[in-house]
Amino acid sequence: MLSVKNVNQYYGGSHILRNVSLEARLGEVTVLLGRNGVGKTTLLRSLMGLVPIKTGSIEFDGRPIQNAAPYERARAGIGFVPQGREIFARLTVQDNLRMGLAYQRGSTPIPTELFGLFPVLKQMMGRRGGDLSGGQQQQLAIARALAARPKLLILDEPTEGIQPSIIKEIGRVIRMLADRGDMAILLVEQYYDFARELADEYLVMQRGEFIARGRGKDMEADGVRQLVAI
Repeated sequence: MLSVKNVNQYYGGSHILRNVSLEARLGEVTVLLGRNGVGKTTLLRSLMGLVPIKTGSIEFDGRPIQNAAPYERARAGIGFVPQGREIFARLTVQDNLRMGLAYQRGSTPIPTELFGLFPVLKQMMGRRGGDLSGGQQQQLAIARALAARPKLLILDEPTEGIQPSIIKEIGRVIRMLADRGDMAILLVEQYYDFARELADEYLVMQRGEFIARGRGKDMEADGVRQLVAI
């Protein structure tokens, strides 16, 4: 579903992404691990078109998108949950969810399946996003990205600052979405145990390049925990 080849990105004179290549496949969770400052978020911003890449290619669903605007990538079927959630604090839960449908017809209903994934949101439709707990805001951010039924869901550290019970719930939803087989998921995560539990494929980034990759079931044998802890 997503194919990234030899992507390079610079900030000023700093070489941030170094010949980065990856694939995210339908029905699988591809997990990207690495410490702060190694280029993970820059990679995601590049995938979404928020920063232009210097060289390389990005293909989505068989079409090149490296020159496409962010809204065009969203319309093509990419859902993005940024680090820090970035919900609209003054808007209600309902209005936040409708923002996920912003490029569709105004009469397009909010998919009822979102409330099956995150039942708490149905109870809080009239509450402002800023009044929710951190965990509830994260569920809202994921639901907003899912509202348009993307083919690729990109999540940037969804467990950051979230209580354990909701981390478990988010993990259950991610696994369920992947197992349906009609969506690829790219998950950036620092919480190793959460990543290991979900990963079909793993990538470890250090200083803007991948230093290890493999199948999720091999993470322990491959010593990924030690690589991330360096």
